[in-house]
Amino acid sequence: MDDATRGEVAAWLAIARRDLDSAKRLLIGDPPYRDTAAYHCQQAAEKALKCFLTATGTPFPKTHDLTTLVTLAAATDAAAKSWEEAAILLTPYATLYRYPDAFPEPGDDDLAEAITSAENLLREVEEILSVRR
Repeated sequence: MDDATRGEVAAWLAIARRDLDSAKRLLIGDPPYRDTAAYHCQQAAEKALKCFLTATGTPFPKTHDLTTLVTLAAATDAAAKSWEEAAILLTPYATLYRYPDAFPEPGDDDLAEAITSAENLLREVEEILSVRR
């Protein structure tokens, strides 16, 4: 991986981590901002996937659909296929709460699952990339 790509990968990882941290912080306020926390979980996963695709030199479209990004990633590394469940869970959070009263806010269990899914996906991307450096 050349220096320019390495820098872009580091930038994707930094904002993925920041999105995940934002999701957690939004839940400790009074009141917690559950809808926005769910959105940031999706964003963390999206940026982790785009980081992986950047590192592997895989072009990707401008999309919030994590299943599309996982499909592209799995074409490069079969291990990425295991991210499908997280993609299916998190993709709706990109747009679900953009309009008032569209859906009830996610509950504690939904958010715990979203955070865990985003954390695991990000960790796995980081582990794979650390081996490839």
